[in-house]
Amino acid sequence: MNILGEEREESLKIKRSEFIAHLCTVSSMEEAKEYITQVSKEHRNANHNCWAYVVGEKGEHFHSSDNGEPSGSAGKPILSMLQKHDLTNVVAVVTRYFGGVKLGIRGLIDAYSEVTEVAILQSPIEKLCKTQSYEITVSYAQAETFKYKIQQMGVMVGHIDYTDQVTIDITAEENLFLSLESQLENWQNQGSIQYVKKEPATK
Repeated sequence: MNILGEEREESLKIKRSEFIAHLCTVSSMEEAKEYITQVSKEHRNANHNCWAYVVGEKGEHFHSSDNGEPSGSAGKPILSMLQKHDLTNVVAVVTRYFGGVKLGIRGLIDAYSEVTEVAILQSPIEKLCKTQSYEITVSYAQAETFKYKIQQMGVMVGHIDYTDQVTIDITAEENLFLSLESQLENWQNQGSIQYVKKEPATK
């Protein structure tokens, strides 16, 4: 699954109607609904504020609304674009200001799909992955060697605190958990380091 990252907005004019896509990263259905309400208030004079959201680690929770447009012509196309790009924890609201020319069902589906996808592709999306952080305590003499070895494994080195010993924060993605913890355990048993596993996080 992927996540949107930064909030984004895109506007397209199609046969005199203006379509404005607003996309935002959220962590729950409640946050998605709050964002929908917020955008709808900001564009209360628009003809329609159609929306869709997808949330959950595997994108298992999703919903959409045509908000007065013909059934299946707005909410579903927006949702389809979010799912096409394998996005989760995202909400999209597409505001429409009617320009006087009817687009028909097919035209509406194309318009809502296009503006949503253009907004998605506005900047790179990010892969959703579980990460695990560890706090490592190591001597000054071994700190640089440890940093080199850990980076060679593809593990990210974060904050480093130099006191009587060196404390290094490291973060690994899910595919490295087993090999990393096995190596940390070996080094700890050898007396080279001490490590503490922090609370798991999701990126």
